[in-house]
Amino acid sequence: MRVVVQRSQAARVEIDEKIVGQIDHGFVLLVGFTNGDGEKEINYCANKIAKLRVFSDADGKMNQSLAQVSGEILSVSQFTLYAETKKGNRPGFSNAQEPTLAAKNYDLFNQRLRESGLTVASGVFGADMQVYLQNDGPVTIIYDTAEIDL
Repeated sequence: MRVVVQRSQAARVEIDEKIVGQIDHGFVLLVGFTNGDGEKEINYCANKIAKLRVFSDADGKMNQSLAQVSGEILSVSQFTLYAETKKGNRPGFSNAQEPTLAAKNYDLFNQRLRESGLTVASGVFGADMQVYLQNDGPVTIIYDTAEIDL
């Protein structure tokens, strides 16, 4: 599982020029799953993101979590995080989890974030979306469960 976390001052997702998800400030998450990903990976990433301290405290240090700043999450599914780019110029996507299971995992991931007390808006799995984001900092953090032992 890979999640790209971007600290944002404002963000929204549109489909056919209609807003389907929007936040004022918080995190924009680009979320991808690969073969074998499941509940362990989901729980790990949801827990890490819920506790991630990258918002400024009174001293200007990145020391506050999303909940401490009353931030929100905009979660966007993105299978292209598993693009294979070593050969040729057209990326392959065979490492991305098959769509039916990835959609279930994406929903479960968003549910886990909500269970931690966070407000979560989202895009629509598999849809052609336009994501608008005012990056804050910029601050971008990447979680990849392949890099840890679960």
